[in-house]
Amino acid sequence: MKPRVEAGAVDVALSWARLMDYLALTKPRITVFVVLSTTVGFVVGATGVFETARLLHTLLATVLVASGSAVLNQFLERNTDARMSRTANRPLPAGRLHNEEAYLFGLLLSGAGILYMGLQINWLAGFLAGLTTVIYLFLYTPLKRRSTHNTAVGAVAGALPPMGGWAAAQGEIGGGAWLLFGILFLWQFPHFFSIAWIYRDDYARGGFKMISIDDPAGRRTATQIGVYSAILLAFSFLPWLAGLTGLLYAAVAAAAGICLLYCAIVFVKVRTLENARRLLRSTLVYLPLLWIALLFDTFL
Repeated sequence: MKPRVEAGAVDVALSWARLMDYLALTKPRITVFVVLSTTVGFVVGATGVFETARLLHTLLATVLVASGSAVLNQFLERNTDARMSRTANRPLPAGRLHNEEAYLFGLLLSGAGILYMGLQINWLAGFLAGLTTVIYLFLYTPLKRRSTHNTAVGAVAGALPPMGGWAAAQGEIGGGAWLLFGILFLWQFPHFFSIAWIYRDDYARGGFKMISIDDPAGRRTATQIGVYSAILLAFSFLPWLAGLTGLLYAAVAAAAGICLLYCAIVFVKVRTLENARRLLRSTLVYLPLLWIALLFDTFL
């Protein structure tokens, strides 16, 4: 009996490990950010009676689309991921999952999410979900190996979730949706440029054309970070000036924006790995704080 118990335990462990690998393919931490951004767009864009069920359907579709796009991205980049230390242990380059499995899994998630959004919510939201997937997979992903402008293209795809949430709530794209799009678009530059600096050697091994690779001294990378952080600070007040939010959001936008800009300026002056990591952490704190303040201000 003992060997059977041990064999059963091994089977359970292997099944659990396989499940975790499938979950890792979906990049759940990024999906959480996408869901939060979509929620902000929906809540701010909602007029009249707030429909909780509609929001839940929107978020379910968003999870499916974002997860599927992440899976397909890793499928497309499996060979370059194998050359970089930070990604070599992902399920596909490490050989723990077959490429065909990931491809079908990603197609199923993305296709189901886009159709679910269109059929259950509206086709404008479904179109935006599909557009996000197309830009991310067919423009941004191949451009990473060809041009340093890939971040700008990727930032467009990354900034569409709040617009999709707004469209899901209203059935149209209002001016406020563009303001949320702009905030998320600008935020991605200090965020991803700091990552590009931290992992510049890794990106070079992977063959990616990141801004930091052709900038050994880091001056251009740091300058871009400083400029975009300053623009983001100014732009973040527009929802308040447009009457979409109240003083709570404005206060958080000022405090969080100044802290982010300070970290950016420190990195501009002293381009060290420690300062780059501090800047990266500040971007990861900045966006949730801003979005949560916006949600609270909308409900209050």
